[in-house]
Amino acid sequence: MTQTAIPFHFLRGGTSRGPYFNRADLPADQDVLAEVLIAAIGAGNPRNIDGLGGGNAVTTKVAMLSRSNDPAADIDYFFAQVAVEQRLVDFAPTCGNMLVGVGPAAIEMGLMPAGGDVTPVRIRAVNTGALVKAVVQTPGGRVCYDGDTAIDGVPGSAAPVALNFMQVVGSRTGTMFPTGKPIDVIDGVAVTCIDVAMPMMIARAADFGLTGGETLDQLDAMPDLFARMEAIRLKAGMLMGFGDVAKSVTPKIGLISAPDSTGHFRARYFMPWTTHPTLAVTGSQCLAACALAPGTVAEGLVRPVGASPAVIRIEHPMGVMDVTVEFSHEGGFQFHSAGVIRTARLIARGEVLIPATVWTGG
Repeated sequence: MTQTAIPFHFLRGGTSRGPYFNRADLPADQDVLAEVLIAAIGAGNPRNIDGLGGGNAVTTKVAMLSRSNDPAADIDYFFAQVAVEQRLVDFAPTCGNMLVGVGPAAIEMGLMPAGGDVTPVRIRAVNTGALVKAVVQTPGGRVCYDGDTAIDGVPGSAAPVALNFMQVVGSRTGTMFPTGKPIDVIDGVAVTCIDVAMPMMIARAADFGLTGGETLDQLDAMPDLFARMEAIRLKAGMLMGFGDVAKSVTPKIGLISAPDSTGHFRARYFMPWTTHPTLAVTGSQCLAACALAPGTVAEGLVRPVGASPAVIRIEHPMGVMDVTVEFSHEGGFQFHSAGVIRTARLIARGEVLIPATVWTGG
C-alpha cells in the first residue's frame, strides 16, 4: 500500500469550501493529524497543486465532525485552518463559513438523522466551545440545496441555512475586551482588541492610509501594509493573552470605515496574511459587536443602529453581509447573540488519498 484512503464530503459553506471528515476516520494524535491535513490539502505550494486546496485561505479549510457527548449539542465541529504556502495547520480558531456546512454534512454523513421538512442541528465548536444552532432544509428527509437565497460572494442561489450563535462573548479569552480597554494604542495606531465569536484586532482603515474601499487585489498588492499590520497584530496577540501568534491566524485583523452604500459601516477582513474576499461569519459578529460597543475605534464611523434585535449591514469587497444581533445597554453594554442566514452546497464525496508514509490509517 503506497497511499491511504480517507472518506470525505466536500462542501461549500458560505464563502469558504473544503473537505468535511468524520473525526473517527482521522488520527487521534494532533501532530499526525496535522500532517494528514497538510497532505490532503497540498499545503506548502502556492497552488496546492498536490491536494484538494484552492490556493487561497478560504479554500484550505477543514471541518471534522463527530457525535457530541455534550447534552447541549448534537454534533461536535473541530476546525483546522491549513496554510497555503507553508506546511502549517492552526487548530486554534473556528470558522463560521465552514460551520454553515456542518449541519448538511452531518446529515449526509449519517451522524444524525433528518427530522421533518427542516432539521435543527445543535453544534458545538470544539476549538472555542461556542454553541450554535443551525436550521437545515430537509424536505422528505433529505438535505435540500436548491433555493432562492443568495449571498454576496457566491454565484446563484441556494437553500438557506440559518445560524444562531450563542455565548459568543469571550470565545477564547472569557471577556469582550481582553486588554481591559475598548481602545489600545500600538505603534501609534488606535486598535480595539475584542473577542466576540472570533478574537480580532480592529482598526480604522484611515489610520493605515486607506479609504476602506480598496479591493481584494489592491490590498493583497500592498506588502508594506501587511508588514505594518502584522507587527501590530503580534503585539495585540500578546496584550490579549495569546502569547506569540506569529504562526497563528488569531487574532484576525479588521479595518473599518464609514459606509459607502446601504450598510451601517464598511469593513475589510484579513485572515490575517491575505485579504478575505468577502467576510468571515465569526468575524462579522465581532465587527458588529465593535460597532455597537461604546468607546471603540468604530465610534463615529457607524450609521445609527435601531433597537435590539437589530440587523447590522456590513459592506465588504463583494457586497453586504447582514448580521442579526441582540444586545442591551442596561448596566453597561451587553452583546447577547448573533444570527446569520447563509447557504451551503455538497460538491463532491468520496475518498482523498494521502501517502502512506504520512499515515497508514487505523
